[in-house]
Amino acid sequence: MEILYTNASISISELKKNPSAVIEEADGFPVAVLNHNRPAAYLVPAAAFEAMIEKLDDIELVRMVKEREHEPTIKVSPDDL
Repeated sequence: MEILYTNASISISELKKNPSAVIEEADGFPVAVLNHNRPAAYLVPAAAFEAMIEKLDDIELVRMVKEREHEPTIKVSPDDL
């Protein structure tokens, strides 16, 4: 049994018939696209995808800050810039 990370799913064959209708019916939520009853992909609304990318960027920035936390610092005057 495969785990689906969404409440909605559709077969690739059904998706091909009318992708716009699937996107509209999903109402902003992701849809699992199934191939032979197994998840092959997730159809994610653009806004949700963009939010995921922003979150991943934030996680990477936190990782970088923590990594550099104990590095020596240099004081610089704004006038020197």
